[in-house]
Amino acid sequence: MFAAKNVALVVGASGIIGNALVETLKASPDWHIRAVRRTFVAEIETIDLDLADAMQTRQALEVAGDTTHVFYAALCPDSNLAKEAEINGAMLRNLLDGLKAAGAPLQRVVHYQGAKVYGVHLGPVGAPFYEDEAPRHLAPNFYFDQEDLLRERAGLGEFDWAILRPDVVVGDIAGNPMNIAMVIGAFAALSRRAGVPLRFPGSVRTYRDVFAQVTDAHWLARASLWAAQAPAARNQAFNLVGESFRWERLWHKVGVALSIEVAEPQPFSLARLMPEQAGAWRQLAEQHGLQPMPYEKLVGWAFGDFVFNTEFDMVSDMGKIRRAGFTEAVSSEDCLIGAIQRLAEQGYLPKSPETLFDIRSVP
Repeated sequence: MFAAKNVALVVGASGIIGNALVETLKASPDWHIRAVRRTFVAEIETIDLDLADAMQTRQALEVAGDTTHVFYAALCPDSNLAKEAEINGAMLRNLLDGLKAAGAPLQRVVHYQGAKVYGVHLGPVGAPFYEDEAPRHLAPNFYFDQEDLLRERAGLGEFDWAILRPDVVVGDIAGNPMNIAMVIGAFAALSRRAGVPLRFPGSVRTYRDVFAQVTDAHWLARASLWAAQAPAARNQAFNLVGESFRWERLWHKVGVALSIEVAEPQPFSLARLMPEQAGAWRQLAEQHGLQPMPYEKLVGWAFGDFVFNTEFDMVSDMGKIRRAGFTEAVSSEDCLIGAIQRLAEQGYLPKSPETLFDIRSVP
């Protein structure tokens, strides 16, 4: 047992959400942390398990019998939505069964969904998105399976739950296929190298007309600690997104921060054309001494295509979580530009006298 009064199990600790969670929990003396399956944060206990294997998960979790809180950010994507729902539902069930078998005094599970719960992956959805006004859609959705499981177990008195619903989570880790900060940072670096201006590669309508939103990963982590313990968060789901913006405004802010000229949009498929820049990136990596991560694993260009071509407003209402007591606000501009800056400081993006920038200099 540990002196800390809370024992956290962070599942999916190497992802954008999980990494920020581990960093935030580590800074608090009230928590002992275990990470599944690995973490980039030093001096954190890890449990290597395969959530798809019920028996192996149960055996591995024998060491976690003192767990009081689960932060569940694991994901196994699949292009087949029915299969994706089946796999991810089973993963959460195996984890909960394993902790129950270990006798864990589980108090609350904090779970993460996204705007996909509102059906945005299927087509245009009317905004803003409200937590209590979203009828479920017919297509399979693993969020539904997982939420139903949490509600069922809570109804049996096993634990409480809280759900947070971010959108386009922005973090400072590389190699994640859904980090839009890395997409923009790498795109800007390659544009600079080619001597061309920074041109928005998505839909002109998306650039000029629609509202977008992002969620800062560390802000989400702080909200997670609140959701794990606040009485008002018990068995509730909350949107958590930053200030709405139009990409045209934010794109110009990025250009100022990176000291690169911004020109009119030039729509094209990042996923189709940016892999051709592998040789140019290798030269950049050698020139700037970047981290030795393969180019094809560094950036999720397809995610950039999805975000930059969403031609309807993405606006999640934030009233519910504010009324419940979590009132901290963040700037979407600071969030995105700050993440690009930290990725450069870590050596994943070029940093030189030509590419140094300071978020405080952005007007």
